[in-house]
Amino acid sequence: MNEDLSFPIGKFNSEYNPTPESRLEFIKTISDLPSNLTAAVSGLNEGQIDTPYRPGGWTVRQTVHHVADSHFNSFCRFKLALTENLPTIRPYYEDRWAELGDNNTPVELSLKIIEGLHYRWAALLESMSDADFQKRFNHPETGEWTLEKALAMYAWHSRHHTAHITRLREKNGW
Repeated sequence: MNEDLSFPIGKFNSEYNPTPESRLEFIKTISDLPSNLTAAVSGLNEGQIDTPYRPGGWTVRQTVHHVADSHFNSFCRFKLALTENLPTIRPYYEDRWAELGDNNTPVELSLKIIEGLHYRWAALLESMSDADFQKRFNHPETGEWTLEKALAMYAWHSRHHTAHITRLREKNGW
């Protein structure tokens, strides 16, 4: 088996056919991420937390902090799209953010951010109407996104980075 360590669950499929059931599944993934990510890092020592999930990849620490950064940005994008007409969002250099000094802090800090953020995000998602999920934002690099598609992408992103950590644990017998 030749596993792709960069994409352990495969790449995001932007051509999926959304259904009411898939939306509920994606919201559950968003809601469950804090406990799933906490379980993925539970019991790891500092050396393990500072191990890259693949050669040339981020460490577990950087991955957890990235999820907090990325999902915070996504939550803001949802709120912008819900309150403005086709807002243009601001992209950021996630690779550069992963190198900043706050990425040396304990993963527990980002796990707390993710816990609170995902509680609020799930509450927002559960309050949205079908029409709300069709609202859009414009990403300067990737074009227009519906909130339906953005939800699917961030559910994938949640599973993707959790799998980076759990596969590293499996591979190393942690």
